[in-house]
Formats: sequence, C-alpha cells, structure tokens
Amino acid sequence: MGRKYTQEGYQDSGGKRDKTRPQQQPKRSREGPRSPRMPGFQELMRCAMCGNVISSQVVIRVESQCPKCEADLRSCKHCRHFDTAAQFECTQPIPKRIVKDVRNDCEFFDSRTSVERETTSPSPQRGEGRPRDARSAFDDLFR
Repeated sequence: MGRKYTQEGYQDSGGKRDKTRPQQQPKRSREGPRSPRMPGFQELMRCAMCGNVISSQVVIRVESQCPKCEADLRSCKHCRHFDTAAQFECTQPIPKRIVKDVRNDCEFFDSRTSVERETTSPSPQRGEGRPRDARSAFDDLFR
C-alpha cells in the first residue's frame, strides 16, 4: 500500500526514494530583459489654499494670484521658510509676526516647491490617440 504523502518524515524506514525531477530551465524572453517603466520626478509648486499646480514658468510677483482660487501667491504660506512650529511661523529672523494668508513684501520670500512623482502619462505619439469612450477602450484590449 502506498503512502498518501510523499514528503520525508518520521515514518520513513530509512530507505531513500528516487525523487529526481528534471531541472527546468527558466523561460527566457526573446527580446531580452524588459526595462522597468518607473515614473520620473518633477519639481513643482502647489497653491497652499486649493492644491492647484502652479506653472514653473510663472514668476511670482507681489500681485501674483492662483489661477484657480485667486489666493495671493506672494504670501507666507507659499514660502519655503514658513513653519508653524517656529517663532512667528518663520524660520528666518523676523522682528514681528506677519499675517500669513495675505500678500506681503517680505525680503526672505522664496517660493516653496516640492518634488513629486510624475503621475501623468506621456503625451500620445502621432497616430495614437486616447479612446473615445470606455467601450472602445475595452475593445482595444482584445485586438
């Protein structure tokens, strides 16, 4: 009578079984290894009020405003020295507290930028386009 399980264990009589399996070669791609499609990084500025991305070509002047929510961009909340834990909410030595939400002409102003992953796909090449609707996108999967 054969055993139900074939792994070695305490009930073995000491005799070795011949359990040689043929060695399988790993499957190789004909094209070679694929390169990972890791998204890149980008440095951008976001509005502190609404989170809208501010273009890097925009030069921030005293009268600059966010195109979406019209918040003042030359304010302490958009400065890289803004820190709520610091004295007067600024890491620079300022003599008195400045209102943080409205525009000001602080000499230490430097726009705050952040480094984020690119989450948008690259623009489509010529001849390729986005599917018109969900149905055509589904059909394109099986072509």
